[in-house]
Amino acid sequence: MNVAKELASLNALGMNDLRAVYARVFGESTRVGNRTFLVRRILWRMQSQEEGTLSERARQRAEAIADEAYLRTTIPKLHAALGRQVVVHAPMHKGGPTAGTVITRQYKGRTLSVTVLADGYEYEGQRYGSLSAVAKAVTGSHWNGNLFFGLTNKKEARHDAA
Repeated sequence: MNVAKELASLNALGMNDLRAVYARVFGESTRVGNRTFLVRRILWRMQSQEEGTLSERARQRAEAIADEAYLRTTIPKLHAALGRQVVVHAPMHKGGPTAGTVITRQYKGRTLSVTVLADGYEYEGQRYGSLSAVAKAVTGSHWNGNLFFGLTNKKEARHDAA
């Protein structure tokens, strides 16, 4: 496989044609609209099909290492304007943190830890329906829960409310 030649031919294609090549190479369709991502994924798949993938021993070793390690998928957000660091110990999806996520925040010298549940949040052994309810329990006043815990900034919170 000539990678440079394949890259040139993929770069010459339109988005619909790239998606068609993706479907042919991966055996499934995609709605991705990022040209660079599609080209890289297609080239990677073509190379792995031609050159082969990891040996079974290497794959098992990689899985063993991944099982033993805590792998961060995101870096902690540093909110300089708010003077605090928020640590989220699990991946986020578009709607917010996934179940099992632990959200940690410093507040008035205390470390607050909130666990995301499938149907709400748990803080100090009590269940809450929203992060805003947790923030109110902590501060005694109304807060946007995502803003209080640093999962969004003021500009994003204003945009989401509109």
